Amino acid sequence: YKGEGILPASPQNVWECIKPVAGGLRTKWDQNVKDFEVIEAISDTVSVCRTTTPSACMRIISPREFVDVVVMKQYEDGTMLSAATNVEHPQCPPQPNFVRGFNYPCGCFCIPVPGEPDRTELLTFFQTDLGGYLPQTVVDSFFPSSISGFYSNLTKAVKALKA
Repeated sequence: YKGEGILPASPQNVWECIKPVAGGLRTKWDQNVKDFEVIEAISDTVSVCRTTTPSACMRIISPREFVDVVVMKQYEDGTMLSAATNVEHPQCPPQPNFVRGFNYPCGCFCIPVPGEPDRTELLTFFQTDLGGYLPQTVVDSFFPSSISGFYSNLTKAVKALKA
């Protein structure tokens, strides 16, 4: 799935809301992220992380956990990138009460809008296998509304950050 939108905030403020770091703002505004932890910091820009999600779709989708290797990068034009893909890690075996999901290569690009310092183009790419035994119709109905909610809630979060 691909999401794309222009947010009414600087790339730095958008990045502050979405960057994949422990203790970051994402758990506060993103209804699909319950917790985020760094399992292993490989470098300043590469880490292995565990993300948990709450139940969704009136509890049809039970809580999930995802373990990913995440890379963050900033380009000369000011674009900031977070990219991730599933990885197994010995310090993070599957946990009880969670279904282990898998992220295929995915990411977020915060792209400055030329000449408009308080606007950011955000491109998101999601390739997620929720795991478990969900009917494809449930998965297909969940993702579009989830992505729409992501952009809506992120817009509110960056406006609150600006205030």
